Amino acid sequence: MADIHIEREHTLGLAAARKLAWQWAEQAENEFDMSCTYEEGQKADEVQFTRSGVSGCLRVTDDRFVLDARLGFLLGAFKDRIESEIVKNLDTLLAAKKAAAKKKAP
Repeated sequence: MADIHIEREHTLGLAAARKLAWQWAEQAENEFDMSCTYEEGQKADEVQFTRSGVSGCLRVTDDRFVLDARLGFLLGAFKDRIESEIVKNLDTLLAAKKAAAKKKAP
């Protein structure tokens, strides 16, 4: 088994981070055939995701995204590729959000 741990800090606040996490979950479902469940909390949200050979959680707070995933034996061989794809997707969403915020700033 292989584990993936990714952390990203942000300055979005919980409401905006929540929207971003929803986008991430939709993308995971559409592109990677993941089954995602989203639980909103007062101080943090969690996206539980799973599919054959993968399970994990994306925890969302007002200043951080923390993703932990466990890959099964067969997918463990592709850990680096899977991790880089997750990082790319999350960083792309964060960059798009940051660019949109800059455009709105006076």
